Amino acid sequence: MLEELIRQYLEGTKMMHLATALQGRPWVCNVWFVSDDLFNLYWFSTATRRHSREVAENSHVAGSMCLLQTPEDAPRGLQFEGEAQVLIDTAEVEKARGLYEGRIFAREKIDELMRHPERPHKFYRIKPALSVLFDVVNFPADPRQEWRPHA
Repeated sequence: MLEELIRQYLEGTKMMHLATALQGRPWVCNVWFVSDDLFNLYWFSTATRRHSREVAENSHVAGSMCLLQTPEDAPRGLQFEGEAQVLIDTAEVEKARGLYEGRIFAREKIDELMRHPERPHKFYRIKPALSVLFDVVNFPADPRQEWRPHA
């Protein structure tokens, strides 16, 4: 049940809060993301952004996603920690592009951003080591549910 709820949660959101850190200084940004069947998370960014530069030096990341809620709704959220990397392998880039296409951007927009002369975009992947679903709706007695997708 937990795995399926996490899958539904990932499919229901498109924006994640990505946390990186370098030399003891944390940074959080928002990125559009997609996920695959193995719960890997992919985003698309330039190598010059702070989060991309930090991932190049420290692959340990964390983040969260949140479905649209009001203060009256029972709290639900998904947090994760894992390893991030820029995708270089052509097959991995094509996989990420295929997941991103249509859900976030059209293929033409992706191609345009990848070929941008000053700020070419690249795909990045996170392999979550730990996911935590905080879900008062489905787990009212114990809302904090841990899951290790790549264990």
